[in-house]
Parts: sequence; C-alpha cells; structure tokens
Amino acid sequence: MKKKGILERLKEGPVLGDGGYLLELEKRGWVRPGPFTPEVAIVYPDALRELHIEFRNAGAEVLQALTFYASRDKLATVGLEDRVEDINRSAVRIAKEVAGDDCLVAGNLSLTWMYEPNSATAADRVRETFDEQLRVQIEEGVDFIIGETFSWLGEALLAVERAKKTGLPVMVTICFENKDETAEGKNAADAAKALLDAGADIVGMNCLRPPQHILGPMAEMRRAVSGYLACQPVGSKTPKTKPDFTSLPEFPYALDPLQLTRKDMGEYAAQARDIGINYIGSCCGSVASHVREMAKVLGKLPPDDRIWKKGGAKPMSAFEYYDHDKEEVKK
Repeated sequence: MKKKGILERLKEGPVLGDGGYLLELEKRGWVRPGPFTPEVAIVYPDALRELHIEFRNAGAEVLQALTFYASRDKLATVGLEDRVEDINRSAVRIAKEVAGDDCLVAGNLSLTWMYEPNSATAADRVRETFDEQLRVQIEEGVDFIIGETFSWLGEALLAVERAKKTGLPVMVTICFENKDETAEGKNAADAAKALLDAGADIVGMNCLRPPQHILGPMAEMRRAVSGYLACQPVGSKTPKTKPDFTSLPEFPYALDPLQLTRKDMGEYAAQARDIGINYIGSCCGSVASHVREMAKVLGKLPPDDRIWKKGGAKPMSAFEYYDHDKEEVKK
C-alpha cells in the first residue's frame, strides 16, 4: 500500500516533524562544532541511523535527510567538496531505511552563505548549488523537499524555484535573527505571501528561535494566509533581547542549561496546533524526548500499555514515594 504523501496527510490534520540533527550529533561527538557539516552520513552512518530511529519511535511522521550544509561550497570548508554526491546519497538512503512504510522522508536544502541581494551571479551560484543536491536526493526517492533556515527571503524564493522543478511537494521556511524581519526587511506576513505566490506548498519558519519567540510571527503568517504553515523552533531558551540562540555567548558549547524541558515542547505543540500550524516540528536542540512529548499532546502516540503493578501500600520507586504518580494523574 502506497504511503500517503505530505499534502494528503496535512489535509487530515497536523503532521508531526522530527527534531534537530546537527547539534545533537555534535554533542555525541560525530559532528564538528563550527562548520557543522554532515559528513557523519558517510563517516559514521550508524550514528545518524540511530538518531533517525529515536525520532521515528518518538512519533515523528517525517524524517529529514541530513543534507543540511551538504552543498559543495560549504563542504569545501572542510575539504569535502568532492563528496557532495556521496553525502547526499547516503543521508537519503539512511533516512529511507529507517522510515520504512510509516514515515515520509524529506530531502533538505539549507542556506548557502553565498546569496547576495541584487546579484544575478550569486543567484545563479545558489541555483547550481541547490540543483546539485536535488539531483541526488530525487534519484534516491525522497517524498518531498524541505528548504530551510533562510534569513534572506530572496534565497528562500530561489529554493522554491529549484525545488518546484522536481515535481514534488515543496516546504520552504525562513528564519528571523534578532529582529522580527528577514535580512531584507520583510515581515512574517509578507514573507509567507511571497513564498506561497512563488509556488511553495507549505511555508513557515524554522530554527534560531525557541517557541516563545517564533509563535508570534507564525500567528502573523496565519492571519495573512490560508495555506499550509510549518513551524520548527529550536529547543533552547533565549532572552527577548537576543531571541536568536546562535547569537548567545553560550552557542554552541554551553547551551545545555538553556535546553527547554519536554513539558515546554509539549506546550509549544499545543499552542502551534491552536494557532493553526499544520506542520509542527522542531529544530536544533530538540531531541527525541521533546518529540515524544509533542506526539503525546498531538495524539500521535498510543497510551503506554506496558504492565506496571505498583507496590500497594509500600512504594516501590521514588516516583511513588514522592507522589509523582498522583501528579501524573492530574495531567
């Protein structure tokens, strides 16, 4: 039986995305901090496979191939420009293996760091970069394309342009740094309209900001457009004065104390659903426990039916001893 595509699933209700890959794999020692390039897909594929399994088992309905930063110029910074095809191909194959018949697999394009406004030469370079990755991802059979983390709306529009040529559904999301606007000064509503007008099937925001600082602009998008919206915030707390977590002095080595709780991410999932977000995912710093809590809130996981016989009059765990089980019932 053929899997339902992303647009079919969105018609039926919110779709739950996965979490963050590069930062989590960096914490586990498989991605180098600084460049954050995804050569783990060929250097130690089992580490990537395991993280996909964790997200799948947590309830994610989409697994993103780890092809973020798997572009020629970005890989050249670590001497791997000749491994573009190998990394993209391996990343998609690993995601597809884990996805099986349940999850969809999204190809992935990311910011290139080469875009320049009003530069035809730079735009063509970005197009070539996207096309090189897309060719391999399409050959490996991704289900749809996600383009993400674009501070420049202009670059996001190029991602729509190239991804639409594949004939697959296209989701493209922008990101806001420390101001509530794109690099060229467009607000959330205008950016959403522009992306949808360009042909994107799903638009929204991802990365840089936690739920607290991303849901406001997402609500502006929802008021402005009727199309499918996607939201994928980071899993780290940030102050109002510096909502972009990459601008904090704690990035990337001391983010641990800033990590959101699973309860925080569950509350985000509920708020996103109530705003009218259709694709509810997460990004850097979001791990399987976060995704699992989001899945529970969105009704994506069945109740835990494992047997647990409590100790009767005598507590058999600190969970019972301190009445945490009663708190669980209150929820």
